[in-house]
Amino acid sequence: MPSSLDWQHAQNVLCVRLDMLGDVLMTTPALRALKESQPGRRLTLLTSSTAAVLAPLVPEIDDCIIYDAPWMKATALRTDSRPDFAAIERLRQGRFDAAVLFTVFSQNPLPAALMCLLADIPLRLAHCRENPYQLLTDWVSELEPVHLIRHEVRRQLDLVAGVGCRTANERLSLRIPAEATRCVQAILRELGLGRAGPWVLIHPGASASSRRYPPERFAQAARILAHDHDLPVVFSGSTGERELIESIRTASTAPSHSLAGCLSLAELAALIAQAPLLITNNTGPAHIAAAVGTPVVDLYAQTNPQHSPWMVPHRLLYHDVPCKNCFQSACPQGHHDCLARVPPELVVQAALELLRFDEPEALELPDQTSPLVGEGWGGSVKAIEPRSGVPPSNPPPQGGGKKSASPK
Repeated sequence: MPSSLDWQHAQNVLCVRLDMLGDVLMTTPALRALKESQPGRRLTLLTSSTAAVLAPLVPEIDDCIIYDAPWMKATALRTDSRPDFAAIERLRQGRFDAAVLFTVFSQNPLPAALMCLLADIPLRLAHCRENPYQLLTDWVSELEPVHLIRHEVRRQLDLVAGVGCRTANERLSLRIPAEATRCVQAILRELGLGRAGPWVLIHPGASASSRRYPPERFAQAARILAHDHDLPVVFSGSTGERELIESIRTASTAPSHSLAGCLSLAELAALIAQAPLLITNNTGPAHIAAAVGTPVVDLYAQTNPQHSPWMVPHRLLYHDVPCKNCFQSACPQGHHDCLARVPPELVVQAALELLRFDEPEALELPDQTSPLVGEGWGGSVKAIEPRSGVPPSNPPPQGGGKKSASPK
């Protein structure tokens, strides 16, 4: 088996992360570890067309190759194998010294490992449940979920640590272009918002239906925030989510603003960075908020336990259900109780608790080094209190900064 000494000489490294935007964001601390462990190392991200838009905002990524893999559920049905052979040839032309295959524990790394083998990439690292024989040169035995469940960020940091790559800064990495910040600040001024007083950003969409808090409950929370607490509410979302957001705004019977379909990804990140607070589902914007230091009320469907906001003040809200950790994109029971039974009043309470802190550092942050199984996942409706555990030497997240807001 190759040793970490072989990896010390790997200058041109392929990083394979084929799923969604949030998954790539949660991999960025591991990318930083790879980058910092060898001066001059170049990282190329192989990822889906959905997640590729994030690559220009991650300073550790030098290049990006788009590949929609047929073993990923979001990929459209193939008519032939030409895209796959073309991808292998593109990887061969890249002359990579090594490949790191980042997966969640429910994914099989071997299809991607075979591609990298066929592309003549000499070093190949991944977690794997079964013996990969020649497909992987560096094999980390898959321990999840039987023996432990780690946060997704910790899982990927542990993977690259196996070949000697570590970093002292374990925060998510995201760099917001100055132009995007200026554009969003101008929009907020037009809306009469800014740093003069608190306001709330709500992002109600999610790619998986099982992770969406009911629209009528978002509407009730928005109404209470606006009417009872005089907090301006702004909605964000994609063009395809405009109808959803307009239905929520109408049902709320409260004044609000919508920027759905109006922003690029960089501008959405800038908006989240400017917001005193984000309320959202377990979806990409929750991880953007973690990257830029914005507190999050995360309506956290119990489909899986390892994707909570990383190293940022937050509240996880859910209703405990016996069918938790189903890992399904659509609720297999059809009741959505893990989210549907979270009362809007609790969403408002969590929002006000986070807004009352003048400095994010005043909150104790979650212990991100411990397995997430058990603690905080029992009982009925939960507002998870963060706990200590963030290394004090970590610098402030890029694009974030101090946030000061007190509800009226």
